Amino acid sequence: MSDAFNQLPTDPNTLRAVLLAERARHAGELAAARSEVERLVAIIKELQRHRFGCRAERLDADQLALALEDLEQTLAEAEAAEEKDGNKPARLPRKRRINRGALPPHLPREELVIDVADKTCPCCGGLKHRIGEDVSERLDVTPAQFKVLVLRRPKYACRACEGEVSQAPAPERLIENGIPTEALVAHVIVAKYADHLPLYRQAQIYARQGINLDRSTLADWVGRAAFTLRPVYVRLFEGLKSSTKLFADETTAPVLDPGRGRTKTGQLWAYARDDRPWCGPEPPGVVYVYAPDRKHERPAVHLAGFKGTLQVDGYGAYASLAERGDVLLAFCWSHVRRRFYEIQAASPAPIAAEALVRIGTLYAVEADIRGCSAEERQRVRFSRSKPLVDALKPWFESQLAAVSAKSTIAEAIRYVLTRWDGLTRFLDDGRVEIDSNAVERAIRPIALGRKNHLFAGSDGGGEHWAILASLIATCKMNAVDPQAYLADVLAKIVDRHPMRRIDELLPFTYVKSEPERAVA
Repeated sequence: MSDAFNQLPTDPNTLRAVLLAERARHAGELAAARSEVERLVAIIKELQRHRFGCRAERLDADQLALALEDLEQTLAEAEAAEEKDGNKPARLPRKRRINRGALPPHLPREELVIDVADKTCPCCGGLKHRIGEDVSERLDVTPAQFKVLVLRRPKYACRACEGEVSQAPAPERLIENGIPTEALVAHVIVAKYADHLPLYRQAQIYARQGINLDRSTLADWVGRAAFTLRPVYVRLFEGLKSSTKLFADETTAPVLDPGRGRTKTGQLWAYARDDRPWCGPEPPGVVYVYAPDRKHERPAVHLAGFKGTLQVDGYGAYASLAERGDVLLAFCWSHVRRRFYEIQAASPAPIAAEALVRIGTLYAVEADIRGCSAEERQRVRFSRSKPLVDALKPWFESQLAAVSAKSTIAEAIRYVLTRWDGLTRFLDDGRVEIDSNAVERAIRPIALGRKNHLFAGSDGGGEHWAILASLIATCKMNAVDPQAYLADVLAKIVDRHPMRRIDELLPFTYVKSEPERAVA
């Protein structure tokens, strides 16, 4: 310590300069340390939100609906108590949604006539005549009930000719020598992959009606149905890849790993077509592809032969597709907005708040042109959105120069600037969306099933999940009842529907009967 003290300059001005330089160095180190602490705290808060809270920048509508349901139930209970006691409520009663006149006309009607017991006039003793009636409808339900189809095949023989016996051939079955109809198998599939009911829970439900179906039996049905429907799934994917614009996303798929006594992480890649926002001619559809990992070469293998625009998030696996030269990547502004939202949610940040406002103006333009033609969308974007985007890039660059390079806000800005060409792709093509929310909506049911502890028992089970979930999700996108569709298509394939006419079996070319059309 004494040697360092002896090395200090004796000139006051020089000593002052040394102290000021040391103070500035210390202040810089302190500022860098504080910036690093803020960055780490922001990362921790983001991880906490991902682990314990809502991941999106908006409230989950389903979770919000649960809270509203409880409140409405409490209000209904209070009103029922007041009505029973005959007390006049102190406040005006709330207007209840009674769905008057909204019962679908295709539902069967069972009429009950509530008539007066005595039609005699008390004044003159004559018989009263009918002058009208009041009619009201109530919605009733018959619990799901199994029935047994008994197939009888009479045999015929000639009395004069020995050995001349004729009998109608037995119809083909999806499950050879099995008991289920195609409609029952479709019911099991939809319950698992659309309503998120694992097979063991379905077995418990059936047991309450005295039908003892082992979970392994149901699994056998589902596996055979997946094998039967695979050609339709393959043709659906071929049709999507023939499009000029697709969305892509991926999500984890837990897969049982018996060797370790736990689950491993597989991957479901989703490829969707949805041209409805610009009234495109192609029907919407989505295909899931299972893979045991998240390797970068997966999308290139899945989308072999695809040429056009692929709208994705910032995951680097899609970059190899663009390197081929026949695929253009359009990136997602929703992912950009989410990064700034997470920063703003962790702690108030003026730059993040300003970025959210500027991005919000772009979404306001999109709301105005939704449903317009591609040409009209491009024209409006050029006149209204392009000036906003042109001003946004230099603003991001100036803000990046003013913040610490290691801060979370700098990472968010670099995320934008390194993907700028893909983020501005929507300005040049009216068919391109501003974000990839269409495929995120398609992939949300997979995440919901994951929350309900549904997982594949093997990599083969993951492939079954991809096949069946693809057909069900595409049905929903096209307002087709998935259970009626699967039952009908399974029956047609079992009845040897010609594969050269396989396009007739796709969800968006499926011809519904009148009652089914009313349901959808």
